[in-house]
Amino acid sequence: MSGWLVLDLVPAQQGATTLVLDSHPSLLIHSIDCKNPGAGQEEPISLTYRVDPFTDYGSSLNISLPPTAVKPGRPIQITVRYTTTDGPAIWWLDSELTCGQSRPLVFTQGHSVCNRSFFPCFDTPAVKSTYTATVRVPEGVTVLMSASRSSYSTPDRVFQFSMEFPVPSYLVALVAGELQHVDVGPRSRVWAEPCLLSCAVKKLGGSVERWLGVAEELFGPYLWGRCDIVFLPPSFPIVAMENPCLTFIIASILESSEFLLIDVVHEIAHGWFGNAVTNATWEEMWLSEGLATYAQRRITTEAYGEAFTCLETAVRLDALHRQLRLLGDNNPVSKLQVKFEPGVNPSSLMNLFTYEKGFCFVSYLSELSGDVRRFDCFLRDYISEFKFQSVVAQDLIDYFLQYFPQLMDVSHREGLEFERWLNGSGPPLFEPDLSAAGALTQPVQDLCDLWRGCQCPDPQALVTFDLSAWSTFQIVLFLDRMLDLSPLPQDVMSRLSASYSSVFDGLNAEVQIRWLQMVVRNSFHPELPRVRAFLHKHTSRMYTVPLYDDLVAGVMKCVAVEVFNQTQRRLHPNLRRTLQQILFQTSSASTNQSVPILSAVPISASSFSQQVTTANSAGTAVAVALRDVNVSA
Repeated sequence: MSGWLVLDLVPAQQGATTLVLDSHPSLLIHSIDCKNPGAGQEEPISLTYRVDPFTDYGSSLNISLPPTAVKPGRPIQITVRYTTTDGPAIWWLDSELTCGQSRPLVFTQGHSVCNRSFFPCFDTPAVKSTYTATVRVPEGVTVLMSASRSSYSTPDRVFQFSMEFPVPSYLVALVAGELQHVDVGPRSRVWAEPCLLSCAVKKLGGSVERWLGVAEELFGPYLWGRCDIVFLPPSFPIVAMENPCLTFIIASILESSEFLLIDVVHEIAHGWFGNAVTNATWEEMWLSEGLATYAQRRITTEAYGEAFTCLETAVRLDALHRQLRLLGDNNPVSKLQVKFEPGVNPSSLMNLFTYEKGFCFVSYLSELSGDVRRFDCFLRDYISEFKFQSVVAQDLIDYFLQYFPQLMDVSHREGLEFERWLNGSGPPLFEPDLSAAGALTQPVQDLCDLWRGCQCPDPQALVTFDLSAWSTFQIVLFLDRMLDLSPLPQDVMSRLSASYSSVFDGLNAEVQIRWLQMVVRNSFHPELPRVRAFLHKHTSRMYTVPLYDDLVAGVMKCVAVEVFNQTQRRLHPNLRRTLQQILFQTSSASTNQSVPILSAVPISASSFSQQVTTANSAGTAVAVALRDVNVSA
């Protein structure tokens, strides 16, 4: 992409001589100039600048400002002409990597600090601004952006966008390709490649407007006007992203109606929590994700009942405790407020704790309020008070205690201190009552108990459990808990396979990947053809990385290498690089570097796997694998 960025700034104080923007080594800066709008200045002033290394995920663009042009309260316009190359925010897909395999596609992914490789910016959630954009594309290409208004000029092939509400830089998003749409509500439409569109529309139907309506009843007016959704090819690196006015969702999730429902509702909830009111620092990402998860569950409770919501919550909290067993209760990753060392990439700590431990803290605040409806009113007023601002945790806590003055002393309640919630590692200090899902979760646990022993269960005892009548979340909970019991005896795996494998074959990928992880972790060779077939079919990160992790960790690395060599041409270069690192234990390369095609070379269920470097008590670096995360930003 080639073009220019125009920043309209107003100096706040005297003496500003340097403007520092976040940038990236992949950005090629051609020139920078400035002028004072409306000051009668005919020619812009050319500016000097330098690019300084900062971290492995960015650099600083230091622009020298002329003293004559910089006066407090006087507008100044900075223009940066630049070209993007292979930066981490911009994902170019050859036609073979799209769903339709007919035309190329490009999309951006800014969360958390990637958009500095899309355009020079203040790449922090603490800074918000409005924006306009003009994009010229080849004929036949449709461009969408996370903007409240858009238009298209056919003769010039130019798309115009305007975001009239202030947003942080990470929420500026773009996608361009062969895209079509269908309106699914008065303020929402579904966008996708033509081959996907009818399926996506059928899956969502009129649900988006229904969910928006429920959310508005709970939390106040939807502030963004449009609520459109675009389904992206399997190369999209996470499950979903809450770009305002235009949610990005991976098309792979269309297989599972229940997971699709949860992911879309979660992104809708971000319209209030995360987009309208934003965490001012990535060290407090839970302010976005924890509140959005709570709001998501309030919406699903109102729309689908308490039992459904409690079942989904049980699946996620199970995963949270599974992750704690992996990491240990003292791991600093489990804190709600994580202190970043200089240069640590905030994206590396996007994990279940920001979602589920944050959710538990918000649930605790709701419990303290004494009435969930009263707490809904508090959240509605919180949004009204802080909309289009960035906040820190203390802002939320102070507003909560002002709203409920009778609770002024609870922040210091022994064992449940707010300070301990925020800065203590380990499990949540409080978890909500999930007994409403008992009729759904008890059969799951009963079936797990039957299989728990070393002996195979009595066939007659199994007859009473009809998995074909279970919901996806029930089966996922069963398989997750069975994964916790691995390794299992081979005769138990044989019986499990005979009892359920054909059932799982007819279900969605969320179920299949968990069963196949059981196959791999238990080295159950009769089911290996299903593992191969799954990895040949699925090319998304969420369904490949967990299986490759498990194949390499066990005795089946040769299978992983063989399948990789057969499928790597259909994988996005970024995913190909990740799998190469898993298979061949290579060091991490910088994002979006050219990745060669290799020739043949002699987790309970996880939907996302990443390496995070933290410091242990001795101060040395420790690599920990974060599993069990199905990441919806």
